Amino acid sequence: MRFSPGRVLLYAAVTAGAVFMVLPFYWMIITSLKTPTEAILFPPTWWPHELTLYGYRELFTKLNFLRYIQVSVIMTLLTLAGVLVTSVLAAYAFSWLHFRGRESLFMLFIAVMMIPMPVYVIPLYVMIQSWGWMDTFAALTVPWMVNVFTIFLLRQHFRSLPRDLFDAAVLDGCSHLDFLVRILLPLSRPVLVTVIIFDIIGSWNAFMWPLMVTNSDRMRPIQVGLAYFAQGESTNYPALMAASTLAILPLVVLFFIAQRHIMESYARSGLKE
Repeated sequence: MRFSPGRVLLYAAVTAGAVFMVLPFYWMIITSLKTPTEAILFPPTWWPHELTLYGYRELFTKLNFLRYIQVSVIMTLLTLAGVLVTSVLAAYAFSWLHFRGRESLFMLFIAVMMIPMPVYVIPLYVMIQSWGWMDTFAALTVPWMVNVFTIFLLRQHFRSLPRDLFDAAVLDGCSHLDFLVRILLPLSRPVLVTVIIFDIIGSWNAFMWPLMVTNSDRMRPIQVGLAYFAQGESTNYPALMAASTLAILPLVVLFFIAQRHIMESYARSGLKE
């Protein structure tokens, strides 16, 4: 390879940017392994003098952290299941079925995306309260089991597939459901993985809505639990950093597992059938 001064400067800038992006995560993990005394030292230490799990022990002794994780996992899985079912069926209808008003109805769906959340969150809260769903998994999941952006993304992908697939399937005796399950979904694996990743991230990081509809500690997801913990333990830096590490870790692991499918989805989106 030929190294010109410009290329060296470019690599140096990219490396510096990568270090700058990784540094906060490194500091978070290292601080979670420090003692409370060392965590407040100035100048700070870049490596703990004594590695300890004090911060993690505090989480599971003073805080009902395991319950927060359990609530977040259940909420995420239920929401994801609902989003996949509603989005796949709606996207299939908008892309492969022909009925009167299809395009107008789809435009109406797209228009919903332009409405900011504060506009409809109060009426939604009043509905949830009137139905007696407060402090339940129904309140945490049911309102978000339909995602317009996911419907739009899947619909655009379904439309990019050749119509000949459907015609051939009909000749072989496939119904709409058979065609969707046996042919369309296997061909849509990369975009489905991308949709799953986005929905998991959104559900796992949800804060404002769970804060509104949960009253008891046993129904708080991890982000709401961390907010209450930060208020009560604002100077316990090892515990705060340990909680942040555990909250981020599942998403990081999930991304590294599925990054190949995400890149494949973006690569395919640029191809014309």
